[in-house]
Order: sequence, then structure tokens, then C-alpha cells
Amino acid sequence: MKHFKIAGGMLLAASALALTHVAALAQTSVEQFYKSKNINLTIPTSPGGINDISGRLVSRHLGKFIPGNPQIIVQNVPGGGGLVALNKLYNTSERDGTQIAIIQRGTPQLAIQGEPNAKFDPMKLTWLGSLSSYAADRYLLLVNSTHPAKTAADLLKPGVRLKVGGDQPGSTNLSFAMMAKEVLGLNIDIVRGYPGAAPMFIAMQSGELDSQVIGYNSVRAGQPHLWNTKAVRALVQFGREDRLGGELADVPTGQELLTDPAKKALLAFAELPFQMALPFVAPPSMPEDRTKALKAAFMLMAKDQAFLADAEKVNVEISAIDGDAVLAVIGKMAATPKDVIAKYTDLDNANRK
Repeated sequence: MKHFKIAGGMLLAASALALTHVAALAQTSVEQFYKSKNINLTIPTSPGGINDISGRLVSRHLGKFIPGNPQIIVQNVPGGGGLVALNKLYNTSERDGTQIAIIQRGTPQLAIQGEPNAKFDPMKLTWLGSLSSYAADRYLLLVNSTHPAKTAADLLKPGVRLKVGGDQPGSTNLSFAMMAKEVLGLNIDIVRGYPGAAPMFIAMQSGELDSQVIGYNSVRAGQPHLWNTKAVRALVQFGREDRLGGELADVPTGQELLTDPAKKALLAFAELPFQMALPFVAPPSMPEDRTKALKAAFMLMAKDQAFLADAEKVNVEISAIDGDAVLAVIGKMAATPKDVIAKYTDLDNANRK
């Protein structure tokens, strides 16, 4: 019996040692994997907009928090309002932890709407987190200061019209140009097909466009001269029910301009993606240890002082949420009443023609 106790004790000790060794190997496995690899970070827009700025910001810092400290390589893959990049990530990219992306916040909503070109299930993607929940940002209907419309009310008057640029279906700028026209009832003509914010700003300066719908921090980051010299002004702010305040204190929200409950519900569905405003994602079905490492690294990075200082320099608002919180927002989208989703989709389809 004494021999059994000694042997049992040795067995327990050996088991504990083995478990410790396995845990160490698991950590070493992630570290060794990334020591010999680069991570490719896809940006679904052309250079210059908030997605590009945010993607490149993350590329400068994320590797420091991943075991093995891999280098992050950036590639811009614009097209289809973000569908080209996300379809590729979901269906053909390697699922080994070497492929990640920042995506346009409205792209997951397309799958929930039943868009046939959305070849992915947003509930199955590996969500790393979002840099912003829009706590200190808003989406703006932004116009050239030379345009006669001084307020949103001016765009309800006969003869006052606005040429607003938009990307492809699924892009937030096109979706909110559509909401401003169809739900708020503003006198707007939508001009589609611009591959991101930067080309639209060029078109605005040439007179080809009057306006685009863009984030407050995005315009300050991408076009600080235009904002600081008041070459552009905001007429409406979207993203939350309350106004941001500060220099936007006099700019009404879209919700303030509506009284019809059905239209308010449409706008609320459209605004849900802002709760995961700058989402980062990886393919589904990745190795569990690398998935955990990437998720943990993202949130560690978002709290790092050097990262936050860099984000402030490029005017990216940081109010980060983790991957589970992003997935919860997508769950809210999916739980929206079907009639609201159908109406929103009808409006979306009408504006593709």
C-alpha cells in the first residue's frame, strides 16, 4: 500500500509536469509558427480612407503582441463594397492564422439581407475585435462649403439638390447616401462607383460631386486640410441617436429628423454596424491556439499606450470591443424583424439600378 501511494504520487506529479509541458508546447507552437511567417492584412478599400488608415495603424503595432512577433504585410483589395475581400478571406484564404482583414462595417449586413454575392456566413467568421464602437465618432453627410445648402432643411426645398458619391453595394457611404435620400427624403442624386473616400474627395474638389457620407474622424484623418479650413461642412450626423457635440453640436442626427416609427426602425437597422465601426476579422475554422493568440493580441494592442498615441496622431477614434462583442452586434442585425430587413433591402436594391 505504501508503494502504491508513492507510485500514485509520482504519477500525479508526472501528470502535472506533462500538462505543464503540453501547455508550454502549445504556446511555443504558436510562437514558433509566427516566427517563420508573415501575416497578410487585407484592406477592402483604396488607400486614403479610414479603413486604409486604420488597417495600416494596426499593421504597425499588432505583431508586437502576437507570440513570435510576425511582420504584418498590408494589401489593398478594393471592390464590391468590401465583398471581394471578405469573400476571398472566407472561401479561399489560408486558415492557418496568416490572413486577417479590416472590413467595411456594412459588409456583414449584406449576408443577413440575403445578398447573393455575399458568399460568407458572418456568424462563422473569426472576429478579432473592432477598434471603435463609435463612442466618439459619427457618420456625416458632408458637403462642399460652396454648396447652397447650409442645413439639412435646405435639401427639402425645391431646386436645391446634392450630388452625393457612393462606393459599391455594402459600403457604408452608399448605404447612408441611400438613407439620406429615401428615408430622410432629402433632395439627393447618388453617383455610384467610387472606390473609397479619397477618390470622392478628389471629385468633390473638381465639382464632379457635391458631397459624400463619411466618418467625422475619417475626414479629419484623411483630409485634415479640408476640414480645418472649413472647405467642407456637415449637414446630418448618423451612427447613434444622440449628437456627438463639440464642433458638431449644431448638426442634427438622422433620428432627430424622423417622426415615422417605421422609418426610425429602418435607420436603426442601418446604424447597427457603427457599434462595430472598424472590425478586424480572420477566416473561420482556424487552429484554436492561434485564434486565441490573435484575439488576445488585438485587445492588448488596443490598450497599449504607444498604439493609442499613434492612433491619436492619425485621428482614429479608439473605443475598442473584442471579437465576442462584434459577434453580438451581428446577432442583433440577424434578430431584426424580417419586415424591416426586407424594406431596407428593397431600398438598397432600388439604389443599385
